[in-house]
Amino acid sequence: MEPSVMGKVLVKAKMESLGDLMEVARGHRSPDQVRMVEVDDALVDTGATMLSMPMRLIKELGLELRRTRRVRTAGGIREMGVYDGVQLTIQGRDCLMEVGELPDECPVFIGQIPLEALDWVVDPIGQRLIGNPEHHGEHMTDCF
Repeated sequence: MEPSVMGKVLVKAKMESLGDLMEVARGHRSPDQVRMVEVDDALVDTGATMLSMPMRLIKELGLELRRTRRVRTAGGIREMGVYDGVQLTIQGRDCLMEVGELPDECPVFIGQIPLEALDWVVDPIGQRLIGNPEHHGEHMTDCF
């Protein structure tokens, strides 16, 4: 992880086209043809809800627009494009996530839903993600 300002958590994240992965499972695409992007500076933002990516990366993955959703931003309420799913991998844990659209100058944002799905919590002092202490650091899902 690069040096960062106090409280700012940056992580390496890999996003793979879910559609491409499904085609591999069906035998219609080889694994080396799966579109994937990897970034070293995804911003963990507990004030955000979903996985959001700059449009240039969404295009690189070949994701299609599924719908728009009203979102609240620092600049006010606006419409956000919501795109096909990806397999998101952070620190060896993966989950499936839809992708929200961001302007190209923004970093990838990792919000509350992917953090919950991956069972990571923010260690603000260490400026990193750690396994959920309630689950003894192991990747676990609560189902109750």
